[in-house]
Amino acid sequence: MTQVGSSCVDRYEAYVVEVLPGGRERPHSPYEGVQGLEVRAKSAKGVIPQGYISQVQAAGACANAGKRLCTETEFRTACSGGDPANDYPYGGRVRMAGYCNEGKGSSMVRFFGNDASLWTYEEFNDPRLNQGGGLAPTGSYEKCVSPFGVHDCVGNLHEWGADAADESGRARFRGGFYGDAEVNGHGCHYVTRAHGPTYHDYSTGFRCCADAR
Repeated sequence: MTQVGSSCVDRYEAYVVEVLPGGRERPHSPYEGVQGLEVRAKSAKGVIPQGYISQVQAAGACANAGKRLCTETEFRTACSGGDPANDYPYGGRVRMAGYCNEGKGSSMVRFFGNDASLWTYEEFNDPRLNQGGGLAPTGSYEKCVSPFGVHDCVGNLHEWGADAADESGRARFRGGFYGDAEVNGHGCHYVTRAHGPTYHDYSTGFRCCADAR
């Protein structure tokens, strides 16, 4: 982790391990969901981060690591370096193509066709979607790092935040994913509010934060 103001933020998006009775751990595929499993968040460079995870599940994984999900302020500060002039972790307000893992389009088209009205929730959670070259190991994009040394805040996977669901039951994830990091805001300001806290698909991931000691 790295210190960002009064908080500590994981440098990399999370992967998870399964926690077995007695506290033993075993690996978990980042291409599979975690429904019905006890999982713990880990953070390291060069690993495939966990997609297919809901806000509720991500919060539990962070808690099992002695951490928590990041607040809006923590995420945006870690992403921008705390400079309001920065929309992107590499600085400034101009998107630089190829600096972060984004702009690749939807993996759904490759497997399930162009008619989005026919796509199903089960298809959005197909393990193949993140295995086609869109999702990258953490820290792969060397220019997609903030002044605090936090990697992949923009692109790679959406990151669930700690926000409570609003009056419509919708939670939030931020930063965009490898398909898009611009439609719902630019870079560090990208935020999706369309889904509830139990929603997950191939694009949803997370990282953990903690109070600085």
